[in-house]
Amino acid sequence: MNGADILFTHSYFLRFDPKELRAMTPYPPLGTLYAASIARGLGYRPSLFDSMLAEGEAEITPVIRRLRPRIVAIYDDDFNYLTKMCLTRMREAAFALAGIARGEGCTVIVHGSDAADRAEEYIARGADYVLCGEGEGPLGDLLVALRDGGDPFAVRGVVARDGLTLRRTLPHASVRDLDALPMPAWDLIDASRYRDAWVNRHGHFSLNMVTTRGCPFHCNWCAKPIYGQAYASRSPANVVDEMIHLRHTLHPDHLWFCDDIFGLKPGWLGEFAAEVNRRGAHTPFKCLARVDLLLKDNAVDHLAAAGCTSVWVGAESGSQKILDAMEKGTTVGQIHEASRLLRAKGIRTGFFLQFGYPGETRADIDRTLAMVRDCLPDDIGISVSYPLPGTPFYESVRRSLGGKKNWRVSEDLDLMFPGEFHPDFYRALHALTHKRLRVWQGVKEARALAAAPWTASGAKLRRVAGGAYHVLTLPYYRRKMHALEKPLQA
Repeated sequence: MNGADILFTHSYFLRFDPKELRAMTPYPPLGTLYAASIARGLGYRPSLFDSMLAEGEAEITPVIRRLRPRIVAIYDDDFNYLTKMCLTRMREAAFALAGIARGEGCTVIVHGSDAADRAEEYIARGADYVLCGEGEGPLGDLLVALRDGGDPFAVRGVVARDGLTLRRTLPHASVRDLDALPMPAWDLIDASRYRDAWVNRHGHFSLNMVTTRGCPFHCNWCAKPIYGQAYASRSPANVVDEMIHLRHTLHPDHLWFCDDIFGLKPGWLGEFAAEVNRRGAHTPFKCLARVDLLLKDNAVDHLAAAGCTSVWVGAESGSQKILDAMEKGTTVGQIHEASRLLRAKGIRTGFFLQFGYPGETRADIDRTLAMVRDCLPDDIGISVSYPLPGTPFYESVRRSLGGKKNWRVSEDLDLMFPGEFHPDFYRALHALTHKRLRVWQGVKEARALAAAPWTASGAKLRRVAGGAYHVLTLPYYRRKMHALEKPLQA
């Protein structure tokens, strides 16, 4: 970095999130790279302080002093689901970065889910401008206004101080033609650090891409401070252009399509698979999908043809009563059928599960455990219901929330409203569910090996051994959970 007039950064530090640090699956800040590309297109010289792999906030100070940027943009990655959780440790990091930049004489622009919810706090801690909604439009307009002496309050999607008052402008329109956006500024990342982190832990290098923005569905616990209910999609050809660019420049072995829902647009998956194969862009990838959409239009066949190796679905619960209460719009039967189709195509399956939703009883929990046992996904991610501002779920429990409004880190798992059971019950359930899955997987593998011992491999034997280990540790967590099982209102 030899000089810049705008320095981009973001508030997610892997170092500050113990669970994610252990997992060591870091991805570059994709939304931040899009923003940097917008600035570049306006004639700015952007640079990046990438918090993801930094040790702490103070590391930005020598970067600012070396580059002397006029503007520091703390532009959080809207495509990183962890930023939607508005973790308080990352909020503290954003405040620290803003304070450092302000102390160095820089104009400070902030964008992200948490900043949109708490604009006044961010401005009090050093931000000059907070961008709300989808950030590229307000950012570009604000940068032009700051450069050309225009009126920042003529820019839509901005919150800033106007004298002694806080002023919020009208919302900015969302980007509808995603193909018109420039490619993310991939050249700004230190790809070697990401590659080393991945290869040393996992033996391959994965990068992130996005093909859509937003989600039109109505799950009542899902926060949408950036895109609302809007949904837009890139064309298959545009997505494959970027895949080929990454192959030739950063050489990933694997891709993660971090869309909220991959391939929602009718006909898109078939066109994408055809384009990937026509242009020789086949790269193993994982994505997120809805179980109901996987059952339509030969979606699973198209995913397999395009190179998909893993699909994560928001299963959430094995109780139809809870799915309906969440306004999920899917059924337990669809979860089973989607799992069957994915397995038949050799695609690994991950389930996101959510415990603690209001009204969930022990019988509902047992239905979820039975669903996991019967579907036997390759992996699970477990959370407890987490009320985020702006959601119907938040409004339904707002009056019963205590002083704590956000988790500090992603493994917090604190139930922040009065639930059916003690918060520690859900922590024990989290551990027990993971262990039960590994036991069930080990039993299945052991039976398969007993029937066909000549198919034994190191991976299969490790799964059997892992299942045996978890059998030994299950009783402790089972006793712990049962001790906390009495409903709180009883």
